[in-house]
Amino acid sequence: MTATYDFILSGPGLIGSKHARLLADRPDCHLAAIVAPDSDENLAFAKACGAALFTDIGAALTAIRPDAAIISSPNAFHFDQVMTCIRQGVPVLVEKPVTDLVEDARTLADEVDRMGIPVLVGHHRTYSPLLDAAMSFLGTERFGRLVAVQGSALFYKPGHYFLDGPWRTRKGGGPILINLIHEIGLMRHFCGEIHSVFAFAGKNIRNFEVEDTVALNLEFENGALGNFILSDTAASSKSWEMTSGENPTYPHFPLENCYHFAGTNGSLDFPSMHARSYADPAKASWWEEFTPEVLEFTPEDPLRLQLDHFVAVLAGQARPKVSARDGYVNMLVIEAIMRSIETRSVIDMGALS
Repeated sequence: MTATYDFILSGPGLIGSKHARLLADRPDCHLAAIVAPDSDENLAFAKACGAALFTDIGAALTAIRPDAAIISSPNAFHFDQVMTCIRQGVPVLVEKPVTDLVEDARTLADEVDRMGIPVLVGHHRTYSPLLDAAMSFLGTERFGRLVAVQGSALFYKPGHYFLDGPWRTRKGGGPILINLIHEIGLMRHFCGEIHSVFAFAGKNIRNFEVEDTVALNLEFENGALGNFILSDTAASSKSWEMTSGENPTYPHFPLENCYHFAGTNGSLDFPSMHARSYADPAKASWWEEFTPEVLEFTPEDPLRLQLDHFVAVLAGQARPKVSARDGYVNMLVIEAIMRSIETRSVIDMGALS
């Protein structure tokens, strides 16, 4: 007989509602409670899910005694809510960033390691079949040794996005923590650990407390170099959301790319998966023709695959692919970027860890 896992969900917002739908699609998962402010909207959402509504996560844990929790509340609540769960022995899937402060991320990672309660950080792109397809090429002689990477996350967030969540205009709610944190996880996955960063940021378009545009340079431990441009006020399609086609909410531009990887023998445009390489590495030259190929993959919803993995973690069949410690390291890179912006200087990761 298949086990059924009772879940509580904190934060029924944009991403929380997607988690709720995915839970409803699984016969082995049951959404027992929603944790959110007491409002007509949240009461209606909880009722539609067949779940109880609580305003306090501790009360929900005591009343429901769930098998797992999903934390998709605003960033500032992540640390306290995850700590409350693991201290009661409840495994957690927490949305990225793992916390809004790097000090809290480290404390949380240390506590998770000490207690041994699984915490999975919601860098859901890690589960995308696109990554496996890319790595199948980047790790071959056809690509060679990684030389450089270029990336972008350029998109336009409408005004109601900030009216619906005013916390997104204040410290801890800008695109560095909400969006760039995804890209840091991706670049660590593709390129290895980051050695140092240098960044500029601007907030001249919206004039919010938080940044709206960032230009970033990176040096990886393997010697490769990279750059990345981020903006949530740019009318552009050069982002994961619009190039990957994994979220039908966004327009899809299948021939566009948000990353370009350059190696000593080949290159890859991602996620269009157009790869090029020299047939004979010994004859590599800018005068030689490339051998082109398009990497194959089967599209699947990475959020669903992430939930599949979390259920496997609950069943004791897997360890978190993106752990609390991984979430902390991603936050440490974000901290280095923030310090670089403030000091207008290169920040070495070794000076922070």
